[in-house]
Amino acid sequence: MSLPKEYDDLPVTVVFDADQARKGYHLNMFCMSLMKAENRKAFKANEAAYLDPFPLTPGQKEAVLKRDWLGMLKVGGNIYYTIKIAFCDGLTFQDVAGMMCSMPKEDYAKMMMEGGRTPEGNMFKAGTSAEKK
Repeated sequence: MSLPKEYDDLPVTVVFDADQARKGYHLNMFCMSLMKAENRKAFKANEAAYLDPFPLTPGQKEAVLKRDWLGMLKVGGNIYYTIKIAFCDGLTFQDVAGMMCSMPKEDYAKMMMEGGRTPEGNMFKAGTSAEKK
């Protein structure tokens, strides 16, 4: 059981910490298996069957099969590992980032070139970190 963390209060933010690493270990090891061409080929041939030997939770397996990119992070995936699934699908990091932000990759790229998102609405739900102390 993990202890509460100050950053648990960040809206729509998944912080990959030790607890997330433990939760997502098998998911991330599956993703790492995709570094080998023969594994990518086997995965694309029958995704559900390829996942069977990995002790994933039902939620992890569902997130992979549905390509729920944010969902994979919530169930312990690390973006640097889960992106290997996207590469199997012929997607770029920018494609996935756009999907996670619910916008086309061109709009995502434009937003980032213009300095990124405004912090408005992306701060602590209960005020700033300093206000909490």
